[in-house]
Amino acid sequence: MKSILDYETVALVDDDDAIEIIDQTLLPGRIEIIRLHTAKEIWDAIYLLQVRGAPAIGVTAGFGLYLLMKHSKALVYDEFMKELREKSDYLNSSRPTAVNLSWALKRMEEHVKNVTKDGSSFDIDEVIKEMREESERIKAEDIDVCRRIGENGLTLIKDGDGLLTHCNAGQLATCKYGTATAPMYLAHEKGWNIKVYCDETRPLLQGARLTAFELHSAGIDTTLLCDNMSASLMKTGAVNAIFVGCDRVAANGDAANKIGTSMVATVAKRYNVPFYVCAPTSTIDINTPTGDQINIEQRKPEEVTEMWYSERMAPEGVKVYNPAFDVTDNELITGIVTEYGVLRAPYDKAIRELFEKKK
Repeated sequence: MKSILDYETVALVDDDDAIEIIDQTLLPGRIEIIRLHTAKEIWDAIYLLQVRGAPAIGVTAGFGLYLLMKHSKALVYDEFMKELREKSDYLNSSRPTAVNLSWALKRMEEHVKNVTKDGSSFDIDEVIKEMREESERIKAEDIDVCRRIGENGLTLIKDGDGLLTHCNAGQLATCKYGTATAPMYLAHEKGWNIKVYCDETRPLLQGARLTAFELHSAGIDTTLLCDNMSASLMKTGAVNAIFVGCDRVAANGDAANKIGTSMVATVAKRYNVPFYVCAPTSTIDINTPTGDQINIEQRKPEEVTEMWYSERMAPEGVKVYNPAFDVTDNELITGIVTEYGVLRAPYDKAIRELFEKKK
């Protein structure tokens, strides 16, 4: 019998001009695979969190831009690029905080520019073929990067450790392994006896519906807790390390992740629990100086007042504060785990050196 880990988070179905995803809004009650064909369907899937997690959104964006340009009628380079930018801008408007969305769209555009060079020898069939190959490379690299993040994160823990995570930075947020969960999956593969604690992550409950679901399906010792219980748990000494994902890391090491992450980091500092942010370098935005410049998505109040309840659980007309993310200050972060190693403070220097090496 298939488990949730046997399904691909995001897949290209080229012969149907579609992206195939798991509809994550239905988990864990029902595993339903859906196909996205139009720009509106792709936009909605990202905004409505049918597909979510920065890396998975990036892969979806790459596939999406390829599919939307696949049957372009453009005859010249400038016309093609104008259409590509319009479609790219539309997809990019679906979620503002996750940098992988804009990163993947920009990468696809830059690849087209490199292929066409000055545009004088524009061959649309060749360009479309190159776009397809580049979108597949984004996915393949995501799998490789997550594996390497897992290997680097594995050096920070030992057999028998208790690990806490917030929200879902697991396989459901990527194409395989996840980011924050990658060390957990690799530890499990090695036969280590780890215990993982999952914050439920209100108001959308990704920790309960997704992380606890996939880790439990993998056979990992998994315990679910409400968000306001993490301090109590840390005080007992049960948590040896915390691993979280992120949607954007600023150039100074400030990290935006699902709402509630900064609270976990603050409590971890109080109880001397190492707090690690797992981030592929595609999620590090060197053009954003600090976390103050990260655009935090504000979501609908109904997610707090009505979702998951058979009856409305708050008075009509009450005001609701519902940011999707918060920013964890770099001083609360023990290390940023990337595919190239673990970055340590001062993060502005570590990040700058990393990107200089990448060049």
